[in-house]
Amino acid sequence: MSQVSVTELSKELRQAIEQLETSGKIDEVGVVIRIGDGVAWVHGLRKAGFSEVLQIETEDGIVEAFALNLLEDEIGAVLLGEDAQVKAGQTVRLKGTVLDVPVGPELLGRVVDPLGRPLDGGPAIKTKARGIVEREAAGVMDRKSVHEPLMTGIVSIDAMFPIGRGQRELIIGDRQTGKTALAIDTMINQAKQKTGVINVYVAIGQKLSKIARLVDRLKHEGVMDQTIVVATSPSDPASLLYLAPYSGTAMGEYFRDNKGHALMIYDDLTKHAVAYRQMSLLLRRPPGREAYPGDVFYLHSRLLERSAKLSDDLGAGSLTALPIIETQAGDISAYIPTNVISITDGQIFLETDLFYQGIRPAISAGLSVSRVGGAAQTKAVKGVSGNLKLGLSQFRELASFTQFGSDLDDATKKQIDRGQRLTELLKQPQYQPLSVWQQVASIAAVTGGHFDHIPAANIKPAQEAVLTKLWADHKKAMQTLDEGDKPTEATEKVIAETAKKVAKGFED
Repeated sequence: MSQVSVTELSKELRQAIEQLETSGKIDEVGVVIRIGDGVAWVHGLRKAGFSEVLQIETEDGIVEAFALNLLEDEIGAVLLGEDAQVKAGQTVRLKGTVLDVPVGPELLGRVVDPLGRPLDGGPAIKTKARGIVEREAAGVMDRKSVHEPLMTGIVSIDAMFPIGRGQRELIIGDRQTGKTALAIDTMINQAKQKTGVINVYVAIGQKLSKIARLVDRLKHEGVMDQTIVVATSPSDPASLLYLAPYSGTAMGEYFRDNKGHALMIYDDLTKHAVAYRQMSLLLRRPPGREAYPGDVFYLHSRLLERSAKLSDDLGAGSLTALPIIETQAGDISAYIPTNVISITDGQIFLETDLFYQGIRPAISAGLSVSRVGGAAQTKAVKGVSGNLKLGLSQFRELASFTQFGSDLDDATKKQIDRGQRLTELLKQPQYQPLSVWQQVASIAAVTGGHFDHIPAANIKPAQEAVLTKLWADHKKAMQTLDEGDKPTEATEKVIAETAKKVAKGFED
């Protein structure tokens, strides 16, 4: 045997193995030879495949596991639950299926575990369909280029780092810098703008109290009806933490494959990698860098590759991913962050320094990028935000460069003044996503120079006053602008005139 020689086993186990081998059923039946830390080593079952479900016959009934290590004479199986009832010598049989979970509209509004079992105290979930947890990603010919916007409602993202349906945009930063807040606001915006996008929020090893608060907020905002929450806590077995993102993706793929649109949020993949490392070390896989197994890159690449914009022949559905990664002291060059950065189509980097300066969302204009979204950006926002990212990056460079000197030429002063107003404009309270017309009007007011004489402290009140007046006096034009097309000259003129009138009331 590959891990433990037969002579090292007890007399009863040796007899069980000999009996199994002489019976001729070794392909379909196995025997547990040892158990520990949620991993069962099984002799036999030579027909078992990767991720296939195994059924261990215990005194209290069937305990399920799935095959993760396929060796010559034995299988390393990870238990889907507690290992208290599993003992060496017990019989193991193949269930005949790979791991699957319930999928479908019946899951909307529910909180479930990675196996689709309810956690919200509601009734059992009966779905008509089941989805395979580990599915191959759509091929190149089955995809279409990302071209539809997925509006987050967050001005700094939609204007500078736009996200398209089918894209994978990483949210990365230290703990407590607002990563989950960005994801929640994006979910809320899908309901407020009636986009029809289904949200799937996967909590990997999160405190149950945090998940409960999140669900309450989503119910309060009216978003829960189009949301599925897949929840795991730190006390759950590593197998459930490992399965959570794959199960959530299977639930999201159901809507994508039925001509719908879904948004996946993985919070967070750092904990997912740690759970996989724990399982791999228990399965005696050789450790590599930082003790992670050699295939930890493949762990996340095969997950995120499943997000795609499907071709018209397949219904043109989409699955968009917002994976979250937690860094240590802003180190985005660490092992897991660099892996996920290279898999995704861009990242939104949240800076701790900006967060503590009160600039929230604390998005770094220099380190954040969207490699696809420009193609999917709404024409309305694109028309007014062309030089926004460059202007903000230059302002932050100048601000740090000029804090030691006071002799500045007029052009530099003007750039710094505009940068300060832009920074104030891009500050946005949580749970208040803005619609397209609100974003366009706000950006146009600052970049058009209409707020140049307003003190930076008055920018937010001035912005609110402009939006209120525009909606009151020009509601029809704003509704047309909200459809996303480039504003007409008449609309641009209306925004400019309103901004000028309102600005006078906020000047020194």
